[in-house]
Amino acid sequence: MDRTPPQSPDPDPVRVRLDLAYDGTHFSGWAAQPGLRTVQGTLEAALGTVLRCEPPRLTVAGRTDAGVHARGQVAHLDLPPDTWSDVTGRMGGLAGEALVRRLAGVLPRDVVVRRAALAPDGFDARFSALERRYAYRLADRPPLQDPLRRAWVVRHRLPLDVVAMADAAGALVGQHDFAAFCKQREGATTIRTLQVLDVRREATGPDQGLVVVDVRADAFCHSMVRGLVGALLVVGEGRRPVTWPGELLAGRRRGGPVAPALGLTLEEVAYPPHEQLAARAHQTRARRTPAV
Repeated sequence: MDRTPPQSPDPDPVRVRLDLAYDGTHFSGWAAQPGLRTVQGTLEAALGTVLRCEPPRLTVAGRTDAGVHARGQVAHLDLPPDTWSDVTGRMGGLAGEALVRRLAGVLPRDVVVRRAALAPDGFDARFSALERRYAYRLADRPPLQDPLRRAWVVRHRLPLDVVAMADAAGALVGQHDFAAFCKQREGATTIRTLQVLDVRREATGPDQGLVVVDVRADAFCHSMVRGLVGALLVVGEGRRPVTWPGELLAGRRRGGPVAPALGLTLEEVAYPPHEQLAARAHQTRARRTPAV
């Protein structure tokens, strides 16, 4: 008679939210790619080292392109409960604080995990997000061109008409098919809701004098922000009328310039209250099916 006790099922994994920032200058974007240095690959390898496990798979709020920076990126990973509780080791304290501290010891200096904590029920870094906010920064006058900020502020060769750019941006706000401004992926939709496209010359603060394009949407397709900014720059230089970006949008055929990656930073990802996270994720998945 077999007296072997029945095996207890593995406990459900816990979900951990990471808040992070990185300088994208020397990365080939977020997504892991064989033979290339990427943010995802670097961070997953570091997590595997400090957690003493196979590198866990990260889900990110927004996959940034090569050379694009992030100040407010969010990702999540799922871990066995024992792996999470063992993070503290002999030092004790909170697991999230211990993970941040240990990652700081193995990550390169161009990636920082600022916070790690158990995610609330229903949280999904990608599908629960309400809004991604990007900023694009340009210095269009020699007195504004600071070599210490050369990695994230574009030196633009001509003065820009900010008023004309702002006027042109108005036609692009709302729900549209942004195929003219995206690199299309097979099976992926290019319909997005652009919530804010604001162009201004900063009057105060650390960006004083710079031309800043504030871009916010529920989600973005590949290279969409840089495509939008590229079209607005042509208007700002006076080479095209204010109506031109709207005409590109209506034509749904890609033909405008793409702004350089280095001026773009993911500033923030916004989420609903905890009790609405699961519903938001379900809604987003349903809307984007079969898109990636």
